[in-house]
Amino acid sequence: MRFPGLLAGVLALASPLVAFEVPTANQSLFEPNGGESFYVGTAGKPWTSGQFGCVRSDGHQLHEGLDVRCLHRDRRGEPTDAVQASAAGVVAYVNTRPSLSNYGKYVVVRHAVDGIEVHTLYAHLSAVAPGIAVGTAVKTGQTLATMGRTSNTRQSITRDRAHVHFEIDFRVSEHYADWHRKNRGDTRNDHGEFNGHNLLGIDPAAVLVEQRRLGNGFSLARHLAAQPETLRVFVRDPGLPWARRLAGLVQRNPAAERGGVAGYEIHLAFNGAPLRIIPRSSSEVPGDARLLLLGVNEAEWRSHPCCRLVVRHGTRWTPLPALEEWATLVTQR
Repeated sequence: MRFPGLLAGVLALASPLVAFEVPTANQSLFEPNGGESFYVGTAGKPWTSGQFGCVRSDGHQLHEGLDVRCLHRDRRGEPTDAVQASAAGVVAYVNTRPSLSNYGKYVVVRHAVDGIEVHTLYAHLSAVAPGIAVGTAVKTGQTLATMGRTSNTRQSITRDRAHVHFEIDFRVSEHYADWHRKNRGDTRNDHGEFNGHNLLGIDPAAVLVEQRRLGNGFSLARHLAAQPETLRVFVRDPGLPWARRLAGLVQRNPAAERGGVAGYEIHLAFNGAPLRIIPRSSSEVPGDARLLLLGVNEAEWRSHPCCRLVVRHGTRWTPLPALEEWATLVTQR
């Protein structure tokens, strides 16, 4: 069933069309039966475990991006593929200390697409390219780094599994570091606003394939709006930061325009990523609850066993702590 219904520097770089591209020369994604040539599976698992979504631990573990196989190696068997910016943007974060993250060395680039602030992430790099630093403007296809297999996980990435881990993400909060200090003070935050806990991914493969199919007709906002939601929530916050940073996802509502905005109805993917945002007036959502669960698409929930946002008890759906935490992050000032 379906339910009825930016940052100035980045915006200055954004053109009416921002095309996403595969971040390496590996184009097998677009070939018939090209999955095995494009993806690298986790150790001992098939290539499908390198896709985005609930693809690990029998569907109960989320993989946040794509693991793209290398094409070129040096004499020692190490990958040499260039990792390139998937779209034009501004470098937002660079980590060159692999011991601090299971992403190893990684780069995050901020983009403005269809009035939506979005980020791409490139991980397990062997080296970051000269001149790539926070604040650097990059063009589509510009080299950011060299593919590698860096990580701080107990099981290292072997040469045969060398890949770049690629994500397209929303940043949940603009003030994650403050939230982390208040709520997770006993744990380290080595990556500030770009802690993985502050990033919500969408399926890059779906974006890349749709971009290739539609060309200049592709719209990220339309692509997201067409995706089936797993749940709908209402967040009582008239100044919701997402409404500003993700303005391209906001749909008009005459009732809220007339009566004033009390908060926002947000349609979410299984992992909490936003698909559509609708302003609501107090007459439409009475009461004073900060977070309301409006509905769950049970078919989508069942098809994503790694969803940790809601649980069903009999005929009743209940928010889990992860959804409550999500709400504190999206309203964080």
